Amino acid sequence: MDNYYKHHVFVCCNQREAPADCCANHRSSELAAYAKDRAKTLGLARGGRIRINRAGCLGRCDDGPILVIYPEGTWYHFDREADIDEILTEHLQHGRIVERLKR
Repeated sequence: MDNYYKHHVFVCCNQREAPADCCANHRSSELAAYAKDRAKTLGLARGGRIRINRAGCLGRCDDGPILVIYPEGTWYHFDREADIDEILTEHLQHGRIVERLKR
């Protein structure tokens, strides 16, 4: 059986109690919502090919905010909408790793 999704993206949106740092302190929830909306706009979410989910702690707080794309297992750091756009278009549309954001 083929995988239902071509790519599955998990965006860490974990919130830790102060003084610990976490992805949620760096707009990860807002940027996860942006990624979902942008994927729909680009037509990536249609037909069950790409799924973007919010996740709890992914265990890479020092690299955060962080997301991982499966089945490749590629980890990315992101700070802004332009980073999300680049990951969506380069990695998910064209199959090219975004080296500058890879962790």
